[in-house]
This record gives sequence, C-alpha cells and structure tokens, in this order.
Amino acid sequence: MRVAEPIVLSEEVRRKLEQQSRGRSTQARVVLRSRIVLLAAEGLQNKQIATALNVAPRMAALWRGRFIEHGIEGLLKDAPRPGRSESISRASLIEKTTRSTPANATHWSTRTMAREMGISKASVSRIWRASGLKPHRVESFKVSNDPNFADKLEAIVGLYLNPPEHALVLCVDEKSQIQALDRTQPGLPMKKGRGATMTHDYKRNGTTTLFAALNTANGEVFGLCQEKHRHQEWLKFLRMINQKIPANKQIYLICDNYATHKHARVQRWLQTHKRFHVRFTPTSASWLNMIERFFRDLTHNRIRRGVFQDLEQLITAIGDYIDAHNKNPKPLIWTAKANDILEKVTRAQTALNKRRSA
Repeated sequence: MRVAEPIVLSEEVRRKLEQQSRGRSTQARVVLRSRIVLLAAEGLQNKQIATALNVAPRMAALWRGRFIEHGIEGLLKDAPRPGRSESISRASLIEKTTRSTPANATHWSTRTMAREMGISKASVSRIWRASGLKPHRVESFKVSNDPNFADKLEAIVGLYLNPPEHALVLCVDEKSQIQALDRTQPGLPMKKGRGATMTHDYKRNGTTTLFAALNTANGEVFGLCQEKHRHQEWLKFLRMINQKIPANKQIYLICDNYATHKHARVQRWLQTHKRFHVRFTPTSASWLNMIERFFRDLTHNRIRRGVFQDLEQLITAIGDYIDAHNKNPKPLIWTAKANDILEKVTRAQTALNKRRSA
C-alpha cells in the first residue's frame, strides 16, 4: 500500500486552515479542502480522510497534492480539468469570429462555429456572450464626406446645448411618400398564444407628404400634410410657422441640405423674413436632426400597421397623432458634445481608409 506524502504545518498556516474550516465566511468547497489538509497533517491517509469526511479517496489525494504544491492558495481555486484549454479555445474562437467568415455564408452561427472549432454550440454561445460578439446582427452607417462637416456639426449641437435667448430652435423636415394602405383582407386580432396578423398584400390609396417642425424647447410639433414636396409646399409650411410663432421670437431652423430647402424663391423669402436663421445638417448626417425621432415614432405607432381606406383617413390619422402628442409634449434632450461626435467620426473615417487601402 502506497503511503501518502506527509504534511507538516506551521502555526500560522494551521491557524488559517482552522479558520477556513469553520465555514463562517468561507465557501463550502474551501471548508472541505481545509479539513482534508488538517486531517492529512494529523497523519491520516487518504482512505481514512475519505471515510471521515464522506468523500472519494481521489479527492483527498487531489487536495493533499494541491496543498503540497501551491500551499493555501491552491485550496482557493478549482483544480484544472482535463480537456482543451479554455483560454486557447476562447482566443482562437474570438479571432476566427472577427477575422473570417464561413466558406458558404456571410457570417458565423453557433452551429457552424461549433463544427469548425470542434466544441459544443453552448460553449460558442457562452464565449460570444461573454465577449459581446453578435455575428447575426449588422448595423448600418454612413460617414459624412461633407468638407464642412465639423463647422455644421458644431453649429447644430451648439443650438441644442446652448440655444439663444428669445429664440426658438425648430428641427424641420418632410416625410414624403407616406402611403395610405388598405389591406386586401381584414386582419385577425391578437389573442392568447397568438399575435395579431395582417395580410402581406395591400391596395394603395394615394400618398401624402408630412412637413413637420419639432420645437426643441418643449417637444411640441407643428405639422402640415401636402400632396407634393416641392419648394412651393416648403414655402407654404414656412409661412405657417411664421404665423404660429410669436413675432418677438427669432427662429432657428435645422433642416437637411435638400434642394427644395435652398431654392431661389425660398432664399428670397428668407431674406425678407430676417428672424429666420437656417442651419443645414451635413451631407449624410440626417441623424443630427431630432425631427427624425418623431418621424420614427409616428411610423411605428400609427402608420406601419394602420389601415386607411382613402387618403383622407391617413391625413386625419396623422393630424390626430400630432394633436395627441402636443397635449403632453416632452422635449428630446441632446447630450452628446460636438467634440465627442467628431472623434467618433474621425475614427470611423480612419478605419474606412485602412480598409480601402488594404
């Protein structure tokens, strides 16, 4: 019979082990390991320790060896398990996920990566989740190539963060080609265990364009539906704003760099109405205009799943939505600073340039 290697404890080590073995503020597994070592120090063999503590003899042998090799620190961590090294598998899996694609697909799935790496899909999912990797998702973006991007950005963000006194900042734009869609069959209502349904085909009963202005101070929206979105309709909308806003207020308009907004007739009208000041968003940067968030809410809450038998119903629905919004308007608070946005855009442009030159 092989005799286990004896253990000799100093007073300090024995005191620490006895404290750990009481289990008041120690994990149960560390308590058990400490008791194994204390019994081993009294001269008990592994089988005797196993009987006394109701554990397997190999466990007693394992933690006797771990203590001899690593001391008390060796009792605080689990022993390494057999099999592929987790750190190696994790590093190689992350590299393959971020730097390659499957031969017959555009992105990895848990199953294809599991087959590639020779591990379970649960392991792939766990590593992706811990690393924040989501190969199934893709986000769209476009970096502005406007040569005056920085100046326009600072002007607009400056209006959001520090609006002028005795002035209103209005985010204005048009949402064109809003379709009045009538479904070919009535939809089925939602019930327990099944969501609402609607037919995929439809009948189009015309389109309208919504001209809207969002007051950044209080969240109020001014809206006007028109048949087209030419400079004539844009001027009609500007005149409506001019009538609604008190004459003692300066008006700062934030709008995109659309030809309709810069038409010669529009420019002449603005020159005769000096209280209007226009700030154009940079090219490919409509996300700077906060009215886009209102358009998103309008589409999601009222239009996308709406059924409109004629254009009149659509226009009425849009007007009712704006009226309900204005009963309890809430301003959208802009928090991003111009310098922070500019740094992100610069990093994105640098990354794009590297990919183009590669």
